[in-house]
Amino acid sequence: MDLPDRLIALQRAADAEHEAQWKRWCEAATTVQAAVTEHARDAGLNRYELEAAVKRAGLSTTNRPLPARSREGAQRSA
Repeated sequence: MDLPDRLIALQRAADAEHEAQWKRWCEAATTVQAAVTEHARDAGLNRYELEAAVKRAGLSTTNRPLPARSREGAQRSA
């Protein structure tokens, strides 16, 4: 199959952008993990429960719908 150079270049650019975005996400996630671990330790909280609560709270401020489990909790607390 004859592949135009333009299509190959576009794919390479897309792949490079994907990798760059993944690296930024990974750095941000590492920062969050360290902060959650530190806060859980300092406050005497369960680290995994704290992380789950932080993730639910983060999702609730975006345009994405909350996972079903989070919606149920929000309805109970309302």
